[in-house]
Amino acid sequence: MELAELAWPAVAALPRTTPVIFPIAALEQHGKHMPVFTDSLLLGEVIRRVKLSSIAEKCLFAPLQWLGNSHHHLDFPGTLSASPRVYLDLLKDLATCFLAHGFTRLVFVNGHGGNVTPYQQALFELKQQHRDRRDLLLLALTYWDAAGNPSSGAIPGLVQKRMGHACEWETSMVLRLNPKLVVGEVAKVPEVLHGREFTPGYRAWVMPDRSEPGHVGTPSAATAEKGEALFTHFATGVAAYLERVVAWNGTWDQ
Repeated sequence: MELAELAWPAVAALPRTTPVIFPIAALEQHGKHMPVFTDSLLLGEVIRRVKLSSIAEKCLFAPLQWLGNSHHHLDFPGTLSASPRVYLDLLKDLATCFLAHGFTRLVFVNGHGGNVTPYQQALFELKQQHRDRRDLLLLALTYWDAAGNPSSGAIPGLVQKRMGHACEWETSMVLRLNPKLVVGEVAKVPEVLHGREFTPGYRAWVMPDRSEPGHVGTPSAATAEKGEALFTHFATGVAAYLERVVAWNGTWDQ
């Protein structure tokens, strides 16, 4: 069900256990070869495919929120970003609207790595504000985590072992969506390694710390065929996750 297409009485008539889905992404630089709207384009396609499954009529989908927390990309022109606290409060307010309407199952489906820490903090704060509500299910899922790592055998031929930025995975998906959006010869885009990143600890960073051109990964290995396989893999995972939300029985272990 599409929130944008419903009149308010139709929303009011829904069971309050109907999961409300908030797709959240970004508008930010994606290297010299990819459009700034990449994250929103890719999440939009994943959600479009999810809506082709049986889950579509069991959930209420809000419009995609394209503004994300992208301050770590602001050195590159074209990036638009909400600062971390502003973005965190935006997510809280989106959720609070539907909590006020009485809905009890809210899911952020995310398409941008920079949104992860803010959405975790937003849901943490919301839960503290409603700490006695055992009927609330407040969730967030980043789409590329939904179905397990595709490089573990699910999709043959992948070079990268994890999501990067304007990388093999993202470039493949944009090639599948619209190859005209990819600038130049992908085969000539140099690899930028993830590096050690001071793991297992966390290192604060902005993109120029990691990459002069603005991408991380191996775009030269991208193909439209890999993009189709990745879209199928991720959309299947997101749909399966939302089925779990629909089936939630109120327990912790589900």
